[in-house]
Amino acid sequence: MKLKEIADTLKGELHGPGDLEITGPGKIDEAAPGQITFLANPKYQKYIASTRASAIVIDKPIEGLALPYILVANAYVAFMQILRLFTPPQHDYFAGISQQAEVDPTAQIDPSAKIAPQAYIGPNVKIGKNTVIYPGVVVLKNVQIGDDCVLYPHVSVREDCVIGNRVILHNGVVIGSDGFGFAPFNGAYHKIPQIGNVIIEDDVEIGANSTIDRATTGSTVIHRGCKIDNLVQIAHNVKVGDHTAIAAQTGIAGSVEIGKNVVIAGQVGIVGHIKIHDKVIVAAKSGISKDVPEGEIVFGSPALPMGKQKRIEASMRRLPELIKRVRDLEEELNALKEALKRKE
Repeated sequence: MKLKEIADTLKGELHGPGDLEITGPGKIDEAAPGQITFLANPKYQKYIASTRASAIVIDKPIEGLALPYILVANAYVAFMQILRLFTPPQHDYFAGISQQAEVDPTAQIDPSAKIAPQAYIGPNVKIGKNTVIYPGVVVLKNVQIGDDCVLYPHVSVREDCVIGNRVILHNGVVIGSDGFGFAPFNGAYHKIPQIGNVIIEDDVEIGANSTIDRATTGSTVIHRGCKIDNLVQIAHNVKVGDHTAIAAQTGIAGSVEIGKNVVIAGQVGIVGHIKIHDKVIVAAKSGISKDVPEGEIVFGSPALPMGKQKRIEASMRRLPELIKRVRDLEEELNALKEALKRKE
């Protein structure tokens, strides 16, 4: 593409030759001649002088910048658009419904959908327009899948679950497995039937090998726009609010309510039956044991407000020195006591 075409698409301000040929995008420290890169994080500005890229996207003017550039409001978002411009067509490996797929005759599949070989589509399943089902996917009875969804290999969607539009489920995702419900009685655990389902709303993306359990009764709900990383466990009857992001290896216990626009970093553990309010940020490896107020930033296990936890961490680093000081003071105090006894 020509640089001007890219600038027009980004609605950015072009500084440089509009007819410059751009062959694709690249990282600022790895780009080759012909590629376009971007600068959104100031720590990468050191690569400006050495980058081999032919053009760059920025959102703040850089004094003395000789490289052709496009000035935009948000360089990170703009580069996302560039990646899309240069992304080849997806999901063109197969077309229509493969004869090697197992499709129940009661399933209702839009003619524009693609069902790959070795997929299984169960009774009374509904699949919408342009949805793509890859090999090894299993969709059990009464499942509803909306338009423009992609289910990658070895995804399992259990009975009665509902998936909205433009949902992406990566390899190995399991939707609607039984919740971890057992009643202890007479020294044994007795399984509690899990008769609810999972509802995934529009524009949700779920990473590889993540699992979302069906509700005991009612629904486990992942609301619109949520982004869930690989290896995340979400238990029965959890509610996750709009546009919340959850990073890898997080575990969320049953009946937790998570608000809108929450950010949960990696390896976070959350106990059951609590509420995390809107716009909360949870730092990595935190343990959440009680409700978190709106807008709070928490860290640690048990998680505390970030400022308080940092002070605790700073104090902990000084602990050996403080222990030595206490011992020294104890020795001085004992010496004073001995001196007083001798005077008596």
